Amino acid sequence: MKDSRGYRAFRVLNVVVLSLVVVVTMYPFLNILAQSLSDETAINAGRVNVVPRGFNLDTYEVVMGDRAFWRGYANTVLYTVVGTAISMFLTTCFAYAVSRKHLKGRTFFITFAVFTMFFNGGLIPNYVLVTSLGLNNTLWAIVLPNAVSVFNLLVMKTFFEAMPEELEEAAAMDGLNTYGILLRIVLPLSKAVLATMTLFYAVTHWNAWFQAFLYLDRADMFPVTIYLRNMIAGVTTATSMEASTESAGQVAANIQSVTMVLTVLPIVMVYPFIQKYFVSGVMLGSVKQ
Repeated sequence: MKDSRGYRAFRVLNVVVLSLVVVVTMYPFLNILAQSLSDETAINAGRVNVVPRGFNLDTYEVVMGDRAFWRGYANTVLYTVVGTAISMFLTTCFAYAVSRKHLKGRTFFITFAVFTMFFNGGLIPNYVLVTSLGLNNTLWAIVLPNAVSVFNLLVMKTFFEAMPEELEEAAAMDGLNTYGILLRIVLPLSKAVLATMTLFYAVTHWNAWFQAFLYLDRADMFPVTIYLRNMIAGVTTATSMEASTESAGQVAANIQSVTMVLTVLPIVMVYPFIQKYFVSGVMLGSVKQ
């Protein structure tokens, strides 16, 4: 069937608009990357756009030689791995339970979860709660307070609800209990949504800084995002990083750009491996037949 003239015009317009969106979205990232690789003179003169001017790696050497940076990286990896594992475990269990229509009190649990999506106790009650539990300056203060995202919970619940009930009935007739059905039938068929939710949680934990800023007083426990925050706020300077006199100006010129690039690089490198699950994982749980 031949496309109509209006449909062809729509496709051309769609390509143009989406191309502009890509350009607008990519420009800040390319600009930060170019500044991180540019010379001090070009940066101060405002001549850096998306192409590096006066290629320079001095700041990368200074930042990567700072022990506080690598200590923050190790802490961030720990918080991300542990936090994502806890979040996925709790979200999967909760979502599967409330997706079963025969569960008593199902409506109450769903309503309770959705209620917390719009209303919460606020900053001070949360701080008092975490402090009273003795979680300050511990890993648990970072990974437990926001362990379950209600949005992710609802997407996963809808995905589980869309699965054919005949699969679980057949598994039950073969002798599997509820846990066996979840582990051996449901989860293997849910790789797309599990990969997508894992990416959501991992990005959230990797980028989180406010909870660490609020609940951690020990510098050796700070994540790399606190390191980045200190760079942006000017708390850490080239002098405190033991930069040489010759390179102090260069470090001061693009220290923030270099730190941003090194901070986001790992999570950006993980994304291509999960991208194939990303769209299908969200869409499969968003439409109910």
